[in-house]
Amino acid sequence: MVGSSDRGETRPCDSHCGCRCLDHIIIVMPETNTPNVFHGKVIALDGPAGSGKSTTARLLARRLGFEYLDTGATYRAAALLAQRMNVSLDDDQQVERMLNQFHLHFVAETDKNRVILNDEDITAAIRSGEIDRLVTPVAGHSGIRRFLAAWQRERAAQGNVVLEGRDTGTVVCPDADVKIYLDASLDTRARRRQLDFERTGQTATLEDITNDIIRRDKADTERAHGPLKRADDAIVVDTSGMTIEEQVEKVCQVCLQRLSKKL
Repeated sequence: MVGSSDRGETRPCDSHCGCRCLDHIIIVMPETNTPNVFHGKVIALDGPAGSGKSTTARLLARRLGFEYLDTGATYRAAALLAQRMNVSLDDDQQVERMLNQFHLHFVAETDKNRVILNDEDITAAIRSGEIDRLVTPVAGHSGIRRFLAAWQRERAAQGNVVLEGRDTGTVVCPDADVKIYLDASLDTRARRRQLDFERTGQTATLEDITNDIIRRDKADTERAHGPLKRADDAIVVDTSGMTIEEQVEKVCQVCLQRLSKKL
């Protein structure tokens, strides 16, 4: 892999190589003036849909001067590409062709991470209700999961990173310095998803969103590869009733306490 040795950008391999190497994904991070007193540490945040882990992880990373890696976005991007290429997940050759054309990078901004797939900004496209439904079978595909999890693990090995997803503390980074499992009541999670939809101009009833979350929870916890599971040594934080500021503060304090012990 060609790239910088710390939190800077990592560049992809030649796009015409036809390989499935991990360099098909890059991250471009902005400059930060935050002193990084916890150099090399890895923080893993897991939890179900609507638990607030994405926003919390992004804001936590900003506070600590760490890189933020949204592992779920990689699976959503794969789901979008599979849809566009009309890929049958039962056809290994089709899946491999798709992965050969999977060139992804994140661009970190103040309020979000832009997700760029094959030079197209798909940040909004991967947050649709349709991708919500399509991402579950894609994330459960063993070949796709191995491909993406290996890169996530490689990136985390460089340290100074906050990962968030469903198996970051159990499969991707079982040796993470801090593992946190975010949870919330079903009603809280459904209402958060509904607000997310409204912000992007989508409409869905609370009942439909609740049923979709129940379906996703079942699929995520029961899949054979990388299921949603709380690590034995993870700290559980219930974000029900918390504002985003409160939950970020809570998680930040937990991380600082744990990381301080490892200095």
